[in-house]
Amino acid sequence: MKWEELTAEQQREVERQMSLIRRGAVEIIPEKELEAKVVHSVATGKPLKIKLGLDPSAPDIHIGHTVVLHKLRQFQELGHEVQLIIGDFTGKIGDPTGKSETRKQLSEEDVQQNAQTYQQQIFKLLDPAQTTVFYNSKWLGPMNFAEVVALAAKVTVARMLERDDFTKRYQSGQPISIHEFFYPLMQGFDSVVLESDVELGGTDQTFNLLMGRTLQKEYGKAAQAVMTMPLIEGLDGVLKMSKSLGNYIGIDEKPEQIYGKSMSIPDELMLKYYQLATDLSEEEITSIQEAVSIGSMHPRDVKMKLARTFVRMYHGEEAAEAAENHFITVFQQRALPDQIEAARLAASELEAGQIGIVKLLTVLGLQSSGSEARRSVQQGAVRLNEQKIVDPAAAITLVSGDVLQIGKRKFVKLIIQ
Repeated sequence: MKWEELTAEQQREVERQMSLIRRGAVEIIPEKELEAKVVHSVATGKPLKIKLGLDPSAPDIHIGHTVVLHKLRQFQELGHEVQLIIGDFTGKIGDPTGKSETRKQLSEEDVQQNAQTYQQQIFKLLDPAQTTVFYNSKWLGPMNFAEVVALAAKVTVARMLERDDFTKRYQSGQPISIHEFFYPLMQGFDSVVLESDVELGGTDQTFNLLMGRTLQKEYGKAAQAVMTMPLIEGLDGVLKMSKSLGNYIGIDEKPEQIYGKSMSIPDELMLKYYQLATDLSEEEITSIQEAVSIGSMHPRDVKMKLARTFVRMYHGEEAAEAAENHFITVFQQRALPDQIEAARLAASELEAGQIGIVKLLTVLGLQSSGSEARRSVQQGAVRLNEQKIVDPAAAITLVSGDVLQIGKRKFVKLIIQ
């Protein structure tokens, strides 16, 4: 079906869909092919199959993940169907994208547990009636060695080394395991099996997404279009939101935690969070932007609205109101200073996200020695997010944005990187 064969009403519908699909996307490859797919869908009434692959490498979905999920929900509102791939097979290898070394392989138990949590959380955003969940172990697990060799023969080593992370590791003499080359092949093969029309992912996934197009052509299938969405920086304002870096907001965290962490978002990133990670309309976001620019809305109020929006989206309006009241009572009424000095902590200092309180105080240079740090804790002079710490042996869990207080006047905001 060609554009000129559509009725005027159908042409307007295609334009409406493409306008919404383009919104917020970094790149559509190739856009003309995606538009042709939408034309065919509108003409025939057959929904497009929109694919997203998720490797259950961590147990929780965070705000960074939701950028792509919001776009999937838009596709659903346009009448299309989502193919959600839980990478229980690929997850055992781990996506090497952006990694400077081979990733630790996950156990079967870890993968299954994380996958279950993903499914519980994903439908806070997606419509279950328009979502089909697949586990790629269903088709990747039974493949015999001859089939694996046939798959590997579709792509050259030179093509694999086009990936920036592989190139850097190769040139610097860092090892690349053969099984890492199979990750993009397996992700692409998912698209072959499911005959996906469109695949979404972050900008760091472009190579993997295009592999789906390559393999679909090799297997005689119609090639999917690829859409990349922006990556969102975490609470440190610098690095991509990641649980391993501790700079994340988990959508399943307690309302007070979501609200408190949201108040740590750097001012310069607030609009980006509004645009990419909330369900507010374009008109509402534009109104907020204009209010900030003319000074009729204080940045703190803009951030409080953002925090409340996140809690409302994942826990409901009542929880959002309670979380806001809690924040006002605990933080604002205790008059934390508006400007809090940043204290940077290397993620390598943490073990499973935790660190001993005495070590934390000395590593940050807030106390001159371990004995001084222990005395401060024992005297009740140390607080984390307004909660007093009295046990010098305590191991505390940290994320970027946590506020550490020593005495009455010393405050630092932690940035983990």
